[in-house]
Amino acid sequence: MKTKRLSKALTRVALCAMAMCGAQEAGAQEAAQDSGSFQRIENDRFWTAADTVPIYSQGGGIFRFADPQTGRQRYYWYGVRYEEAEQYRLDPSQTPGGATFRSVTCYSSDDLANWRFEGDVLTRDELRENVGNRSTWVGRLGVAYVSELGRYAMFIQHAAMSSESKVLIALADSPTGNFKWHRWISMYGMIGTHNTGDQTVFTDEDTGRSYLVYSYGRGRNRIYVSEIGVKDGGVGLLDCHEVYRGAGREGNCMFKFRGKYYMCASDLYGWDASHAYWLVADDIHGPYVPKDSMEVMDGCMTDFAHVTQTGFFVTVRGTKQETVVYCGDRWADFAGNGLGYNQWCPLSFNGDRPFFNSLSAWELNAATGEWRVARGNNYVLNGSFEADRRKIPSPVKPRQEFLRGWKTEFIKGNKVTIGNPDSLTLNYFNTRDDRRHTIGEKSLNITDTKDFERRVSQQITAMPYVDLPDGTYALSATVCWGGDFDRLTMYTESGGEREARNLNRGKQGRWQRVTIKGAKVSGGRVAVGFYAKGKAGAYCRIDDVELVRAE
Repeated sequence: MKTKRLSKALTRVALCAMAMCGAQEAGAQEAAQDSGSFQRIENDRFWTAADTVPIYSQGGGIFRFADPQTGRQRYYWYGVRYEEAEQYRLDPSQTPGGATFRSVTCYSSDDLANWRFEGDVLTRDELRENVGNRSTWVGRLGVAYVSELGRYAMFIQHAAMSSESKVLIALADSPTGNFKWHRWISMYGMIGTHNTGDQTVFTDEDTGRSYLVYSYGRGRNRIYVSEIGVKDGGVGLLDCHEVYRGAGREGNCMFKFRGKYYMCASDLYGWDASHAYWLVADDIHGPYVPKDSMEVMDGCMTDFAHVTQTGFFVTVRGTKQETVVYCGDRWADFAGNGLGYNQWCPLSFNGDRPFFNSLSAWELNAATGEWRVARGNNYVLNGSFEADRRKIPSPVKPRQEFLRGWKTEFIKGNKVTIGNPDSLTLNYFNTRDDRRHTIGEKSLNITDTKDFERRVSQQITAMPYVDLPDGTYALSATVCWGGDFDRLTMYTESGGEREARNLNRGKQGRWQRVTIKGAKVSGGRVAVGFYAKGKAGAYCRIDDVELVRAE
């Protein structure tokens, strides 16, 4: 009897131990899922999905839906694939004309960094079945889940030749399509124009309700919010609330952070980069403050939001913190302003005020919501000189006599004058041959019609939410020079130490990459710049300036 009881006791102990091990293993797996991992997000380059599939997604948005196969919530990213985007990716030395719609694409992800191509979910053939070959513009879209119908609704701007621009609604039974033409609605009865100015879709994850966020079709000086739902037997807009009336704004989009609603937009700069503006409210319908006067987002001024236009936002609600990701559209295929169509940067907040962190490389943990600066980040802002959309000095949009992020000192020689056609220009528009060696349409221009002495510099400091760690860095630039220079150098200065490199070496008229290795940074501050003392007609063009921490 004692032996049997002992055996039973040992069996129970073994079973308990096995159960505990199983629970610990399951707990470890759950903890691993909760802790996630940091994934790299790198801007200023073209992105690829799994199996090296190119990502073509412009003017769209990211939404969380249940995976049709597993039921697990995943991120679904929708955007337009333009033929010109393919051309520019293959050859960024020239900027194609036109915006030829090919499809709406869909990609899926668990971590916002690693994407899988799900397919072309709205095709050109689908549009042709309804309007023939008359489509002249297709873009600015988002997708909402309509719970009353159990279907997914895509809202997208659509213009057909000889017809007014309207809002196209397409439906699908799955987030991965295919989306089929549902209805083509005019906005005239709501706002007085058949079309929207710009638009996105926003889903409030706390309520499950989705909204179309859009501007007035002419002048874009008003912004509206309309709830998406079932109306008159089909999917449509249930209401219309004007939330802003003031200066014209496009790139309309919004996000929610810590219970507050943020309405954002850009300048009316077409395909070019611009300021990022914001308003905030406790209710999605407002009132938004500052009333009818959008504020420029702190941190975006130096390089116009990392050379982008406001596109959309993703709010990551992690186990440790909530992070808002700014997903900017860089219309490089139409503006020629650099590489990559999607530039994503994390926002920080000082109370209710958002702060734009302009980073070229950073890491996001989508499980915890944490983010950090990644290795290889370029600390120079507007190092490609693409934030400046016109020849500088410029009399309009915006009126400007300096290069964004850079200080120009005219020690000797001519100075720039706004409105003078004979004025010096601070930037140079690269030719196609130049762009085979540099990135983008513009570069820094140092020249004069008389003997000159000039310094162009940028003070790089630790930002409120991004440190500039002390250590060793490499400063690089792509340079082309010609003529007679007494002195032409690139330099760094920090903590009383100076490193410099002569630029007028090698063959004149040829682009070359020049690097200062071992540049020291101390005290969270460094000046980088270029000094030129030359004879009349001498020139130096500089592009793609980078300051990267040595590993």
